[in-house]
Amino acid sequence: MTTKKNATKQHGMGLKRICKAYSYSMQGLQAAFRHEAAFSEELLLIAIMLPIGMWVSDNSIERTLLIGSLFLILITELLNSAIEAVVDRIGSEHHELAGRAKDLGSAAVFLTLVNALIIWLFILCG
Repeated sequence: MTTKKNATKQHGMGLKRICKAYSYSMQGLQAAFRHEAAFSEELLLIAIMLPIGMWVSDNSIERTLLIGSLFLILITELLNSAIEAVVDRIGSEHHELAGRAKDLGSAAVFLTLVNALIIWLFILCG
C-alpha cells in the first residue's frame, strides 16, 4: 500500500509536480493533434466557432455557455481517444466489451456535439 509520504516522494510536490503535470498535458494534446484526426477536425471547428461565439454573445453567461460547450467537445474527444488507445493496447482481436467501450466513447462525443449544437441554437435563435 502506498503511503502519503511515498506518494509525495514519487510525484514530487509544489512547483516541480505542477511543471511535470503541465508537460504531460502538453504531450497529450500534441499526441491528440498528431494522431487523432477527429481531435484535429474538432480543433479546427472550434478555432472557427470561438471568435463567432465571442462576437454573437450578448453577455458573459452566453459567452461562457458557447465557449464552454466547445471545450467540452475537446475534453470528451480526448477521453474517447484515451479509451480507444487503452482498448487497442490490450489486443487487436475483436471482443464484445472492447467494441462496447469504443462505442460508448463515441456516443459520449456525439452527445457532447449535440449538446453544443443545442446551446448554440438556443442562444443564436433565442
